[in-house]
Amino acid sequence: MARHISTGKLGEHLAVEFLNKKGFTILHRNWRYKHWEVDIIASLQDVVHFVEVKTRRTKKYGYPEEGVSRKKLLNVMAAAEEFQYQHPEWKKIQFDILSIFIDSEDKEAYLFIEDVYV
Repeated sequence: MARHISTGKLGEHLAVEFLNKKGFTILHRNWRYKHWEVDIIASLQDVVHFVEVKTRRTKKYGYPEEGVSRKKLLNVMAAAEEFQYQHPEWKKIQFDILSIFIDSEDKEAYLFIEDVYV
């Protein structure tokens, strides 16, 4: 498996642990509809959160959160619209980015950016 794929899978696993510790309930991982995908859909109280997870092991291309483009957020928002159509019980939604940097000693640093919009 390519290193970037394994880093991404590890990042999503770490993200689930991070969110669980914050009190979130994980509803879906890698939720897909057509060509859209949301890394994690989680709930906290009466809000459903659409979380884009970005993980990196080097700063060669910048910090992980810098890799989340406007286009990616628009795709997550389009997927969220379909999710809300399929699950009308969720009235409140929020978009978040969870940035995870894993250094050369395998220590993780998290940056949770809540309530993002474009």
